[in-house]
Amino acid sequence: MIIKIDISGEIPIYVQLRNEIVKGIGKGELADGEALPTVRQLSAELGVNTMTVSKAYQCLKAEGFIETDRRRGAVVRLPDRGGAGADSEFCGKLENELDLLSAEAKIKGFQKEDFVRMCSAAFEKYCLRTEDTMAQEG
Repeated sequence: MIIKIDISGEIPIYVQLRNEIVKGIGKGELADGEALPTVRQLSAELGVNTMTVSKAYQCLKAEGFIETDRRRGAVVRLPDRGGAGADSEFCGKLENELDLLSAEAKIKGFQKEDFVRMCSAAFEKYCLRTEDTMAQEG
């Protein structure tokens, strides 16, 4: 998986790293149980501070995307899809983020159809990758 980080961007590096790993999981590039590079390895590869990578891993762990173990390091763990509490928490987060994006799109002059088409295309990107990955494995 290729991780793209914009060192000079406005988004904090740890957030960019967290987002890139979540995208990798969503696209099926990182599988459940797959080991991530160590904090030191990834910080050296990206040319960022080890604390930056550690903070990204802490966020991912808190959100249930990875598990950490002193012996095995960081390992991808797909969130449990059966928990109602986790679903309602995520639904609230998703609603808030979509609400903000909708407001920004409207202010910038987007039409509803264009916004919905972009959302659908973004979601499909991950559905197709996951289906392709599952077909290759099966």
